[in-house]
Amino acid sequence: MGGMGTALAADGTRIAYQLEGEGSPLVLLAGQANSHRWWDPVREDFGGRRTITLDWRGTGDSDRPDVVYSTEGFADDVIAVLDDAGIEDADVYGTSMGGRVAQWVAAKYPERVRRLVLGCTSPGKKHGYERGQEIRRALAQADQAGRDSILLDLMYTPSWLATHPGPYYVLGDSTMPTYARGRHLVASNNHDAWDELPKIKSPTLILHGADDLFSPAANAELLASRIPDARAHVIPGARHAYSHEYQAIASQLVRDFLATPH
Repeated sequence: MGGMGTALAADGTRIAYQLEGEGSPLVLLAGQANSHRWWDPVREDFGGRRTITLDWRGTGDSDRPDVVYSTEGFADDVIAVLDDAGIEDADVYGTSMGGRVAQWVAAKYPERVRRLVLGCTSPGKKHGYERGQEIRRALAQADQAGRDSILLDLMYTPSWLATHPGPYYVLGDSTMPTYARGRHLVASNNHDAWDELPKIKSPTLILHGADDLFSPAANAELLASRIPDARAHVIPGARHAYSHEYQAIASQLVRDFLATPH
C-alpha cells in the first residue's frame, strides 16, 4: 500500500513523506541535501515491510524555510512524520546525514525505535573522524559539474561507474535553493550526538564501506564502541554509497539484522 502525506513540524514547517508496502514499519533516512529519492534504487529490497521516507525540510515537496537547520531538529521532523502516519514505533535505517539524524531519533525517542541501522555516518565533528581538507575544498568549488564528478568518485568505485551511467540518486536534490543546501551543510557539520549515544537502547547495526573517504570507515567502530548494544560491519571495497553499489550485500545484512529476535 503506497501513499503520500504531509506532516506539520513543531514550527509549522510542512514535511512531505511517502509510504510504500505493508508490514512492519521501516523508516529510511536520506543523506544531506537529498530528498527521499536517495532510496529509490534499494527501496524494493525491503518488500514485505511498510517503508516510510521523507523529504528533509529544504528538499523535495517539503517546505524550505530559510532558518537554522540541525540534525536534532531533523529528528523531530521524523517523529512528526511518524505521528502523522499513525506509526507508534518503527525500525530506523539512516545513511550519511540520515545516520546522524537517526542517532538523535533513537537517543531522544527510545520508545519509538525498535532497531537501528546506521550507515556511512559519524558521531560528529568533535569526536568523529572527518573527511580531509582536500576533499572539503574540492566540494566547495563553485562549478557544479566539478563537484558532481568528485562526489561520484567518493560515492562509487571507478569500475562501477564505468558500467552504470546513471541516473545517480546521491548527488543532492537539484531543486533545492542555494540557501537550503547551505543550511543542510551546516546542520551536518555541526552534528554532535556523542554524549547521547550511550542512551540509545535499540539494538544497533552499523554499516560502512571500507574505502569511504567521504566519511572515514573508522567511524563505524567508534560508533559501535559508544552505543551499548551495537555491532559494526565494514564492507570491503565499498565507498560512501555502499548501500547502492554493494546493494546485494548491504540490504541482506539489514534484512537479517531486522529479522533477528532480540
